[in-house]
Amino acid sequence: MTELVVEGAVEARANVNIALIKYWGKAPGELPEDKNLPAVPSLSLTLDGLYTVTRVAFDPDAEVDRVFLNGVELDPGGTARARVILDRVRALADVAAPFRVDSVNHVPTAAGLASSASSMAALAAAAARCAGLDLAPDALSELARLGSGSASRSVFGGWVAWEGRSARPVAPVEHWDLAVVIAVVGTGPKAIGSRAAMERTTRTSPLYAGWVGQAAETFREALDALTARDFPSLVAAMERSTMRMHASALGADPPVLYWQPATLAVLREVERIRADGLPCGFTMDAGPNVKVFCAGADVEAVSRRLTPIPGVAHTFVARPGQGVIVRLVTQERP
Repeated sequence: MTELVVEGAVEARANVNIALIKYWGKAPGELPEDKNLPAVPSLSLTLDGLYTVTRVAFDPDAEVDRVFLNGVELDPGGTARARVILDRVRALADVAAPFRVDSVNHVPTAAGLASSASSMAALAAAAARCAGLDLAPDALSELARLGSGSASRSVFGGWVAWEGRSARPVAPVEHWDLAVVIAVVGTGPKAIGSRAAMERTTRTSPLYAGWVGQAAETFREALDALTARDFPSLVAAMERSTMRMHASALGADPPVLYWQPATLAVLREVERIRADGLPCGFTMDAGPNVKVFCAGADVEAVSRRLTPIPGVAHTFVARPGQGVIVRLVTQERP
């Protein structure tokens, strides 16, 4: 334990992460601490330049927790995910006071760019420190998982694996000079959120069992390729995981379809770029945007090919990023 922060606030910054090997499906759990346990292992890269800054302070005059996202106070339904983390922090620290949370996303919210991962990781780190908890990285990862499964990975920088109660780093930022060109097809909220889509897939898709059954082998192949810096093998595992995840969702009733016409156009262009001799590979989360991995030196060439595609709003480049950062601040709001 460290000291409670009763004067001022605690601010945490967490980056998004992009899953190469997908988390799609939850394992059953009996306890509140079992929330969002993964049914399949996943492998991700934490990215720089796409992040959430969250400030947490005790608010003893309030009756309940108050959560603000990009300056707008969320209603009780909108605060439910944050409250799971805040309640767990209060239980671990043996405190009762409500919190005020101010969170600013520097990434399009709910657009398939992992904003929930960065926001929940930042919240967990800031709230824990505010309450005087000095959590080890694996314990902080476990706490972040309660708000969003993929948030367990955003606690760490570089390449991260998640197979159980917490994630773990498997290679540092400098392990491999790769970058990601992100083709933004949709910037607004999704028609169905990841959590609801995952639950529907698990409950209704006849393809879900096959998805779970193959996941461990694909994960191991990707991890071996990462260790060896074997780009073709990493791309093969990454694209296989992406397409099989989306196939399981398409098999749901009713189907979950995130793709837009420009999504498929980007995938076809990636195939053509590869055929022209430039190594690259795609991945997609639960959304229409496409993330294209390539060597750091090739980002301009890839961007030039993807940006003119009709339906692509814009492209931008992200590179490997660090894990969550925490600092004490004065009481001014972000």
